[in-house]
Amino acid sequence: MIFCVEDDKSIRDLVIYTLTAVGYEAEGFATGEEMFKALEKTSPQLIMLDIMLPDEDGLAILKKLKSDPMTADIPVIMATAKGTEYDKVVGLDLGADDYLAKPFGMMEMISRVKAVLRRSAPKEKTDLLRMGKLELDEKRHTVSVDGTQIQLTLKEYELLRVFMKNPGIVFSRDSLLSIVWGINFIGESRTVDVHIGTLRTKIGECGNYIETVRGVGYKMEEQK
Repeated sequence: MIFCVEDDKSIRDLVIYTLTAVGYEAEGFATGEEMFKALEKTSPQLIMLDIMLPDEDGLAILKKLKSDPMTADIPVIMATAKGTEYDKVVGLDLGADDYLAKPFGMMEMISRVKAVLRRSAPKEKTDLLRMGKLELDEKRHTVSVDGTQIQLTLKEYELLRVFMKNPGIVFSRDSLLSIVWGINFIGESRTVDVHIGTLRTKIGECGNYIETVRGVGYKMEEQK
């Protein structure tokens, strides 16, 4: 999935159409706020981000993305009508992976998208976490069961990553809240139970790997 954040509907529609035509899944947003809401449900492989946006400029949005551990590894291509070198330098310094100067051609855009995705693709098997039929790819932000990709929300993905990186380790609900939701999260530990319930359902038979430890919390390990 590729996200495109662009307030000009004609440009946004053309970008989405072109990406879809060459085989990518893509979704467009007019504002940063809309994109951040979508990020709560889906973790994209790449974000195309315009600098000039109505609610919040793209550089500020990029800074938020790169400062959040849950989105910091998502590649970002910046796009802007501005021609100054300053915007390009600032964007790249903040962590942008590439830059498109408007007006840009669709062929150039696709070439840059492919190049960024190649660079961000896992170079070694260490980027893959496996447990039985379950596989989590940290670079691509994907999860699959027996080769079939599973769509998870960001929180479900982060929960699963914590468990798969620490097989057999028991985590309390409070520790999971702190790790996945952040130390400043205000809410009930029941939130963890709900998300683990939906996670178990989505990963099917591999859901049995996540065990409830009575009076403590949860752990994950492959069933023998």
